[in-house]
Amino acid sequence: MKKGIIVIILCMLTFAIGCSGDTEGGDSSMEITGYWTGAIEIPNQPLQINVEFENEDDLTGVISIPAQGVQDYPLSSLALDGESIAFVMEMPGQSASFDGEVDAETIAGTFMQAGQSFPFELMKGEAPAADSEEEGEFLEVETDLRTLTGELETPDGDGPFPVMLIIPGSGPTDRNGNAQGINADSLKLVAEQLSEVGVASVRYGKRVAGKNQQAITSEEEMDFDQFVEDAKLWVELLHADENYTEVGIIGHSQGSLVGMLAAQESNVDAFVSIAGAGRSIDEVIYDQLRDQLPENLLNESEEILQQVKEGYQVEDISQELQSIFRPSVQPFLTSWMYYDPATEIDKLDIPTLLLNGERDIQVPVSEAETLHAAKDDSELIVIEKMNHVLKEAPEDRAGNMSTYVNPDLPLADGLMDGIVGFLQENAKFQF
Repeated sequence: MKKGIIVIILCMLTFAIGCSGDTEGGDSSMEITGYWTGAIEIPNQPLQINVEFENEDDLTGVISIPAQGVQDYPLSSLALDGESIAFVMEMPGQSASFDGEVDAETIAGTFMQAGQSFPFELMKGEAPAADSEEEGEFLEVETDLRTLTGELETPDGDGPFPVMLIIPGSGPTDRNGNAQGINADSLKLVAEQLSEVGVASVRYGKRVAGKNQQAITSEEEMDFDQFVEDAKLWVELLHADENYTEVGIIGHSQGSLVGMLAAQESNVDAFVSIAGAGRSIDEVIYDQLRDQLPENLLNESEEILQQVKEGYQVEDISQELQSIFRPSVQPFLTSWMYYDPATEIDKLDIPTLLLNGERDIQVPVSEAETLHAAKDDSELIVIEKMNHVLKEAPEDRAGNMSTYVNPDLPLADGLMDGIVGFLQENAKFQF
């Protein structure tokens, strides 16, 4: 498998990962519980990690990777056998495993991901003192599973204000637009700049991400429609609040499809799609794989995609494709493939804006053009230097990807002007 496939698939697929605690060794868990800190010894750039183990009878754990914006991500497949410990960090499209030995003060062993391995070492320590209260104002909605939390950004002055619901993209993405390997704060910046011109917003993380990381279900039970129902609940909450006038939706990447489906069944006044796909996800995945896989694996992928789209379970999968098409994730893919964004956007009868960046290496401009062709009364804005995390990026891939982990970079020029102008002129929002 060629380098690059993991990054793209990670950002396109999204699943909720459960946390299991399969432990052996009885009393050993008493010694392992607590806070551990250390690093994965990647050459020339050690990566700090913090791990916390809990529950002596049924060991569980979370991992934090500050440099990548990962906070308290649940671990799975924990196994403790005497002095040996193993645990896994399951992520969309891939997994990372830790295999080590424990003594009184250290855990040392091997970290493995995507065919690469590096040593890691953790030392027993004291957990940092938690902040008394996270800054910001938060709202909550009750779902079929658990409460979801979203952050409210309110302009200065007296309301009421128009408000935009900001829906994140794929993967375990938090309310700021960050996920494993992404720390750009793109959606946070959008919310803050909307507030500066007089538009309120609510942004929320996916189930299993950020403040909503406990609202999880098993991978086998995850369904795309759950995301749509979550968005509809937020719209209903905002409409019932007299502090808001018009209610609009901004959907980024996968959030574009979620948003347009929610808008069909909710009282929404405007819809903004940023980097949204114009074709069903099976076509998008195939195109991503086409330039990265040898012919035999590409042919196998095509057959799997067709079977999964028709609702069949595929069990016999090459090892190289397990991270993408493992059986446990196939039901979710089937539910996602059911929707054709070009068909769905044509069902909207509200002002619609389509935005895409010319330097988006995940969702090309052609996807926005497909959506625009399907809904010819929509407004299309292509931003010359913008990439998938809404920052200005150089043409080379490495430089483009470096913006994914730099929250200090501003949003690309033209993005907010395009959104604000659309809301004022096309959607007739008053602010």
